[in-house]
Amino acid sequence: MAAERTAELADVRDRRDGHDGGGEKPDGAVVRDALGVGIAVGLSGFAFGVTSAGSGLTLLQTCVLSLLVFTGASQFALVGALAAGGGPFTAAAGALFLGVRNAFYGLRLSQLLALPRAVRPFAAQWVIDETAAVSLAQPTRRSARIGFVVTGLSLYLLWNLTTLLGALGAEAIGDTDAWGLDAAGPAVFLALLAPMLRTGTERTVAGLAVLLGLGLLPVLPAGVPVLVAALAAPAVLWARGRRSASRGDVPEEDR
Repeated sequence: MAAERTAELADVRDRRDGHDGGGEKPDGAVVRDALGVGIAVGLSGFAFGVTSAGSGLTLLQTCVLSLLVFTGASQFALVGALAAGGGPFTAAAGALFLGVRNAFYGLRLSQLLALPRAVRPFAAQWVIDETAAVSLAQPTRRSARIGFVVTGLSLYLLWNLTTLLGALGAEAIGDTDAWGLDAAGPAVFLALLAPMLRTGTERTVAGLAVLLGLGLLPVLPAGVPVLVAALAAPAVLWARGRRSASRGDVPEEDR
């Protein structure tokens, strides 16, 4: 009886989270998509290795950053601030601000993946933009778990390997600023995000977030513009709700 109740509650949670199993996806397709993301983004670890070495960090420091921090935007923010002459504490603060977004990913993924408690501390290391995007795009909890694990594992291994190669090859490349390699990671993530913006509300949120992030970049410390840009979502939803309320109707889904 208890087992049946547990299964029933799991089904309710799946339906509530939009993962009702009605559009099941073959495991092979999930693995293929997850590997595609892991490989595409993992290769940009080479750019981080080169940029980090060019900013004055040692090979050991560069590799430890990728092993322990493992969130590309924060890593690039840290080495970028150091390269610009910022102090280590200021650079670390900017990287920490950027890393805060992963905590919000974790809140959503903890409900979706429902991993055993013993596994969660280890899984937390892989809660980043790419694993969140792949997991949330899946139709069932099973495929979300597969997507999370395959994306996280492939990306972690490849990111750290290419970080090492990039740091070792930094001297051969020369002036790292001239190559613009620090833009590789964000560019890949934007390419992954764009197809997911299907409704008018989502596109409005994304556009406002870009305006806030870029507009505030020259006047706020590193990392803070990204956090302010996160306010785009509640702002757009609030404005949409007010507009619907003034019309006296129930908001309809964007088409």
